[in-house]
Amino acid sequence: MLTFIVFALFTSLVFNIILKKIQLPTIIGYIMTGTLLAYVFGIHSAVNNHDLQEVAEFGVVFLMFTIGLEFSISHLKKMKNEVFLAGSFQIILTVLIVYLLAYYLFGIEQQVAFILSLATALSSTAIVLKTFNETGEINKRYGLRSLGILIMQDIAVIPILLVIGFLSSDDSDISSLLIRMVISAAVLLTLLWLIGKYLLEPFFNEIIKTNSDELFVGTILFLAIGASYFAHVLGFSYSLGAFIAGMLIAETKYKHQVEADLIPFRDLLLGVFFITVGMQIRFDIIFEYIHIVLMLLAAIMVLKFLVVFIVTSFTESTRVSVKTALSLVQIGEFSLALLELARSNGLIGPPYGQVMIATIVLSMIITPIILKNLSWITDFIVRKDEEKEFHVESIGVKDHTVILGFGEFGRNIAKSLRDSGQIYVAVDNNIETYQRARKDNEPIVFGNATSKEILKSINIAHAKNIIVAIDNPKKLYNVCEILKRYVDTHKIIVKIHTSAGREAIKALGINRIVIENELASNSVSELIMPSFTNS
Repeated sequence: MLTFIVFALFTSLVFNIILKKIQLPTIIGYIMTGTLLAYVFGIHSAVNNHDLQEVAEFGVVFLMFTIGLEFSISHLKKMKNEVFLAGSFQIILTVLIVYLLAYYLFGIEQQVAFILSLATALSSTAIVLKTFNETGEINKRYGLRSLGILIMQDIAVIPILLVIGFLSSDDSDISSLLIRMVISAAVLLTLLWLIGKYLLEPFFNEIIKTNSDELFVGTILFLAIGASYFAHVLGFSYSLGAFIAGMLIAETKYKHQVEADLIPFRDLLLGVFFITVGMQIRFDIIFEYIHIVLMLLAAIMVLKFLVVFIVTSFTESTRVSVKTALSLVQIGEFSLALLELARSNGLIGPPYGQVMIATIVLSMIITPIILKNLSWITDFIVRKDEEKEFHVESIGVKDHTVILGFGEFGRNIAKSLRDSGQIYVAVDNNIETYQRARKDNEPIVFGNATSKEILKSINIAHAKNIIVAIDNPKKLYNVCEILKRYVDTHKIIVKIHTSAGREAIKALGINRIVIENELASNSVSELIMPSFTNS
């Protein structure tokens, strides 16, 4: 087992380093690792190992937990057309067309055809949003359209999981099964809602007062896994409980910090999940059906392009619709989870599963190439001068000032900015400071300024100035070191107490440094010098 683990870690690192150099997602590296492991160790049957499957499933659990964190009711209201209209129509049309073709034209078994149609309807949230966030295209019109449809797909995962659970049930009495599901769902939602409304915030407040990072992370893991287990006990999937727990935490002030701390666990366990997916790949079966895989890949990408284009073309220009459709032609990572769940419950046979896994992986490999050349491909489909170019619509602040640390110095800076009509956002992880600022209606985010996810949430890349006003010298240096990866150093202004820390900050390439003690001593000197002159 130790040999297996070491080999898996080394192989995944090598694959992902290579893939990153050619800008392909790490998901592909994990799948390739699983396939290599299966052939090197001769353990294709390891996917039937219950313990391994349990660990792998929790990768999807944490994925759903983070999706729940993004489920903001106010955010959905602003994007109701993109999410509920375009997103719903895209899912319904894709499922309907694929199901009818699979069942009536190709004669695939009804249940299998339905599962395949559900898997096909989903696109890759991980690849598309990660790419658009990095390039800033998420704030463009086609980026917002893609985001809305992807949010609806993430929401649709919950009923899809319930459908899979329903299909895999051995209970022949459908009415009694539905009644039990409704009762269990009511119990689950009621208890989790009560916990979220009355216990969650006070519980987090007590944890924050301990000033212990490990207790905070432990609390997140407890809530995610605890809610998952509670849902499982009531007969639902682990993922449903995790999604609801994430949704409850999304309504608290700790949302951004929770997301930042959880991502390493999510990505690591998702890696394990995709390794188990890779273990299922059998080249003998794939080579036997390679012509079907390639034809299916082309057909699905064309179909998804047409569906998304039609759905969005009623309210958008042709150019925006084409770019949105090109962004969502792939099949997503949760489709792999869906197929694995269906396979483990005996709902889908090896040939269909193998063909779909190969098709999904190929579509995900092609996606970054499409996104990188989105405008170039669109120019071939729609002449640039025939359509009005998309307009930029920001979903967050831009050209703002970021204040990291909201102590007295930070508050004074905020007052000056507010008086002059400037836009600013503050970040602080002291609960008392945060609560006081919120009472004063200050634009503040609770979180650790060393977290890249927190920095992304305040749109750090598009800030005009970043003021670092953190009292802890070690943390201040760490924040400056992280900041220079995301913004030009000329935007950064650092406040330090004494000149002792100046050289370390300057070594990072940051020259805009304010020394608090020097300013104070200069002010005092200016006050006392007249008295010396008069004497």
